Parts: sequence; C-alpha cells; structure tokens
Amino acid sequence: MNTAPRTPFAPSQQAPDGAPHAGRTAPARRRLLTAAIATAATAGAVAALHSVPATAAPATGATGQGQLPGTTRVLGHTVDISRATPRTVGRLARYFTDKTNRDVDATVAHFTRDVTYVDAILGWSFTWQPLKDMLGQIMPTWPATAESYPVKILGDSSGAVVLFVDSPELFGHELRPLGFVDFRDGRITRWVDYWDGRQLTLEDIAEQRTPADQFPEDFGEGIAGENAAPALRRTAHALAAALASGDVDAAVALFGADGVFEDMVLHTKVTGPIALRAYLTRALPSLPYGPGTRVRHVVGGALGGGYEWTRATGPVRRGATALELDPDGRITHLTAVWDGSLVPEAELNRLQSLTIES
Repeated sequence: MNTAPRTPFAPSQQAPDGAPHAGRTAPARRRLLTAAIATAATAGAVAALHSVPATAAPATGATGQGQLPGTTRVLGHTVDISRATPRTVGRLARYFTDKTNRDVDATVAHFTRDVTYVDAILGWSFTWQPLKDMLGQIMPTWPATAESYPVKILGDSSGAVVLFVDSPELFGHELRPLGFVDFRDGRITRWVDYWDGRQLTLEDIAEQRTPADQFPEDFGEGIAGENAAPALRRTAHALAAALASGDVDAAVALFGADGVFEDMVLHTKVTGPIALRAYLTRALPSLPYGPGTRVRHVVGGALGGGYEWTRATGPVRRGATALELDPDGRITHLTAVWDGSLVPEAELNRLQSLTIES
C-alpha cells in the first residue's frame, strides 16, 4: 500500500505565483474518540471534531486537460471553486491535505492560537491546545485510506463556506458537513461544522451529543467579527428576514431566474421561482430555518458564502445556509443543512412530501 503523503493539487495545477490552485461506528473507535475528547476538553471548551483549512496560496478558474471550468482537483477530487478566490482555495486545499496526511502539527498550524472550533451538531467546542491534543490521539488511528477533502468552496480571504467530505475511516461514517470558516491574517480563527446528525446512527448521535442544558450558546462569532462581503451580508440578511417573517414573495424575489433551493437533510431540490414559490408556500411554516429564526453569523465573499442561523423554539435550534450569488447579488443556489436527528422520521417524511406539486 502506498502511504506516501499526498499533495493538494494535480501536478499541472500550479498558480501563477508558484502556489497551487485551488456503516456503523465501531465501538473501539467510538470509545477512542470519546476518550480523546474527554482528555482534550477543558472547562469552557466542550469539544469539536472534524477539521479546518490553512495558510496562503492561490488557485484560478483555469482548467487543465479534461478539467471542467471553475473547478480544480484536490487530493484527486474535483472541487467547485467558481465562487472562491485563489488564495482561499489554496489555504483550504493545504489544510485538507495536511489533515488527510494525518500531520497533527501541520494541521493545527492552520489555526490562530485563539481559534474557536465548534461542532454545531454535537455541541463540542475546542480551543487550540485541546484541539491539538485530541487530533494527536485520533489521527494516528486513521488508516492510510482515510481522507478529508473539499467538494465546493465559497468565499474570500475574510472567510468561506466549504462543503467537504470526511470518509468513513475517520469517524466511522461518511460525513458531509458545511464548514463555516473565518480567516485572520491567512489563518483560521473560527471554524464551525454543520451536518445532518442522521449521517450517524440515532444511537451514536444520542451518545455523543452534548445535553441540551449544557450545549454552548456562543460559537465565537463575536470574537471573529462580521467581515463578510457587503453584497453577501445584504442578501443573507434579506433572505433570513423574509424566511423568518414568512414572506414567501420577498424570499423568492432574491433568487435568480434559475435559482436552486436545496435542503441536504430533506434531500430536496427546487428550481425556478414558480416551483420555489409554491414549495415555500406549503413548507415554510414547518421548515426549521423559517419563522422565528435569526442570523448568527455571515461569512464569505461577494459571490458566495453563507449564514448561520438560530431559533429559540422547536426541536432544531441551529443550522446553516450556504449561498451562491450571481454578479447582481441574486441567489443562484441555496444549500441548507441542520440536524435531522432531532426530528422524528414521520415529520421528516411529512416535510419531504411538501415538495410534491398538487
């Protein structure tokens, strides 16, 4: 088996300045992870798991042989970088490469020393040293086939949203989170992961989730600050306000003519204003990111990023929405994610049924 460290980009993909472009959990593994977290966690830092991006480097939308426009390849996987700046792509590519190579020191070097790292679904929150301690215990257990890689990157040097994959070898199940990342001086100062808890078994998620009365309320957004591009902030807040107030027409007006509304938890995708208006009319009162929600934090650039949201009532109290924008600020693609494990299967089935045209 080839265990040589992997490099971020295909050999032909070098940026102009010389930097690159852009089953069930085994009990032993679960116990190891739980023990690692217990050892690493400190008072006020409950614990967080997946991982984050890195230092400086670029990428362009230029394509190599057989490569799609607006994409690059990282660790052998095609990544949509059409709404990300080159250096942001490079930073994240290096981070995922170091993580996949199980290099603890290189991985944590991507973070500022005052980093806040949160798993928003499990309620685990790490500062720098506890995160390093935890990774130092679990990374050596990962086999050479384990990998963590980005699928889509949205953002700029201030912050980004990254849709990524953790292969089953890392944590016992394949996970596909949205990572919300704030940068400061080229390093990650805040990283928060949102994913569907049903990607684990209900038994596993219940075992690992922080009790509701101990769940952290502060995800470090106050320290990171609001640095997203003004165009993205305007659209994010306008959309969140429309959804929170139940104003379907105002929400639909923010989408382009062929805008896509995708919910990763419900496995639904609605395209175009006519279908979207009909869907939101039926579904918005029941969606966790609808009435009663407020914006927690916005990250990203003028063409893409997203916002984190919270609500005070209901079984789902937090989640995230990624936004891709056209040059006029219209939404071309929305991707929502939240913890489906908090909702009974019958209610998920009902929510999915609301996509059916009547």
